[in-house]
Amino acid sequence: MRVLNHGLIPIHYLQDNPTRSLRAYVQDYLKEEVFAEGLTRNLPAFSRFFDAMGYAHGELTNFANIVRECSIDSKTVKEYYQILLDTLVGIRVDPLRRRQHHRVISKAAKHYLFDVGVAGVLTKRCLVAEKGEQFGRAFEHFILMELVAYRSYHEVAFDIDFWRTKSGLEVDFVLAGGEVAIEVKGVKRIDGRDERSLRAFVDEYSPAKALIVCNVKAPEVHGPIRVIPWREFLYELWAGNIIR
Repeated sequence: MRVLNHGLIPIHYLQDNPTRSLRAYVQDYLKEEVFAEGLTRNLPAFSRFFDAMGYAHGELTNFANIVRECSIDSKTVKEYYQILLDTLVGIRVDPLRRRQHHRVISKAAKHYLFDVGVAGVLTKRCLVAEKGEQFGRAFEHFILMELVAYRSYHEVAFDIDFWRTKSGLEVDFVLAGGEVAIEVKGVKRIDGRDERSLRAFVDEYSPAKALIVCNVKAPEVHGPIRVIPWREFLYELWAGNIIR
């Protein structure tokens, strides 16, 4: 919960109440530095975009909605997203492009910010319990941060994609073109509904590992799917047992 509310930037994580410094970081550093570096000449427009992007964080990117929200053209919105990627403030997760069926979404990407605490400030999120939609979104973001960090620190090259059908079946993270499929659930108990998307992916792609990362107390095996507590998942990830 501390990670999800504070983020993993050390100065914010270590504070008892980081809200003020997180807000200052977003306003005075992220936005102003982009402007100071000459990456955009219109700070008010970029500021509106940054705030709006926070609310669309982790969802399929809808440029038209951002255009309406920020009163800027679609070309500028795409340029602003690229600025986030170029400055390592943003992370883009693309849809898996492998033997795609017509029912699979293959064009719209997802964009995440580099830190779960920064995303929380933009969305005015304050988590008080390990449940609910907001907790689930922050939890998913945290797992993505760990995947990205592991890939960087271990200097291993693998894609991090997602898979989603037009009917709404979705697997949060697909690694190395389908070698590993990971569904993140902010729950303490898994039932058949939680496995539906991952089972559909397994049937179509037969990944080497199919994992549900969640808050269960002990690992479980449900056929081809392994349900794993998030702490154990991170231990295995950093030990090189999930992907190398």
